[in-house]
Amino acid sequence: MTAREETLAGLEAERGELPEGLDETLAGLDELARRIGERCRAAGTTIALAESCTGGLVGHLITEVPGASAYLRGGVVAYSDDAKADLLDVPRATLHEHGAVSAQVAIAMAAGARGRFGADLGVSVTGISGPSGGSAQKPVGLTYVAVADETGSEVRRFTWQGERSTNKLASAGAALELTLERLTAAP
Repeated sequence: MTAREETLAGLEAERGELPEGLDETLAGLDELARRIGERCRAAGTTIALAESCTGGLVGHLITEVPGASAYLRGGVVAYSDDAKADLLDVPRATLHEHGAVSAQVAIAMAAGARGRFGADLGVSVTGISGPSGGSAQKPVGLTYVAVADETGSEVRRFTWQGERSTNKLASAGAALELTLERLTAAP
């Protein structure tokens, strides 16, 4: 059974039926991960991951590509604020002032992963997948993805409208897309 088939079977068992278009979504994520691998190998670029709301999904997708060990240095699933601070060096003041789901924390997570693993590019994702945990200021589905490299960092904000699993897939896809864009823009 392929990784895509396992994911689909797991979601079907969990939810009873699959969202329309999920197979195409997973195929698209697989393609993004493959293209990231090609670009990293061609340029000799290494990456490191810092994930919160995706719980390791970005790392899973990247490691589904044979040979990913040539460019993926490692990753951290930092779900709690303490993990973000202790494992990724996110300043506690930043967490307190802006909250774990913020542009500032996403950037700090990406930089922390890059530094922790000695990678060329750090990638992060933090958000509120749902179904609870949101507020008027930070609704369910709010997600930030960021990348950091020697030239600086970039962060993007999204607000997904799906259920938890769908929001996680969308967040992982956004992280992969931003990663590929940053790799493609690199000299």
